Amino acid sequence: MRNEMMHRPLIEGRTLNYLRSGQGFFEGTLGQIEREATAAGVPVIPAETAHFMQTLFYGIQPEQVLEVGTAIGFSAAVMLAAMGPTGHVTTIDRFDVMREHAQTNFKRLGITNQVTLMAGEAAEILPTLTGPYDVIFLDGAKAKYLDFLPDCLRLLQPHGYLLIDDIFQGGTIFNSPKTIKHRNKAIHRKLNQLLDHVFRAPNLQASLLPLGDGLLMITPR
Repeated sequence: MRNEMMHRPLIEGRTLNYLRSGQGFFEGTLGQIEREATAAGVPVIPAETAHFMQTLFYGIQPEQVLEVGTAIGFSAAVMLAAMGPTGHVTTIDRFDVMREHAQTNFKRLGITNQVTLMAGEAAEILPTLTGPYDVIFLDGAKAKYLDFLPDCLRLLQPHGYLLIDDIFQGGTIFNSPKTIKHRNKAIHRKLNQLLDHVFRAPNLQASLLPLGDGLLMITPR
């Protein structure tokens, strides 16, 4: 389950250390879940991404959020901690073991009534949703991001935000395709196609943030 790309820092080491420790730590059960995941090598959003998302959420106060890629529920919990009491996260994951961990963590945090956990493939579930969502967070199968984009934009509020995680792939996204391992070629090709599309689309405003393994932030124009 270890995400090797998260151990290829994109920025200078001292800066990365400050981003991951200088902004403070989560307290209580949420902090305990983060520490447990780190100790076990379970990939969760890193501290700098979590702090950015909470700052964004405190500012815009989204009511409805869609997440693709629940994992152990940490990112959903981070988002809900910065949302109001009526905030709700709908989150999708295809892996039974991840959903079981997530359900356990949602119960530990007392937020089960604010989460809808959907089981299955995002490619099959997304077309069935009606939204709209104030924020959509994609943190699932990287090679599918471009395929998910039309439904995500359809489901997004006119002034909403689409956040797409792990875009840089440890910086290898910019390498020649000839240097990419066979098992990663589809991810490399699709992520490059995604970047080309969103930065050329006249109806989208996008920005790349060097948080974690790269966060792509998109909003409709």
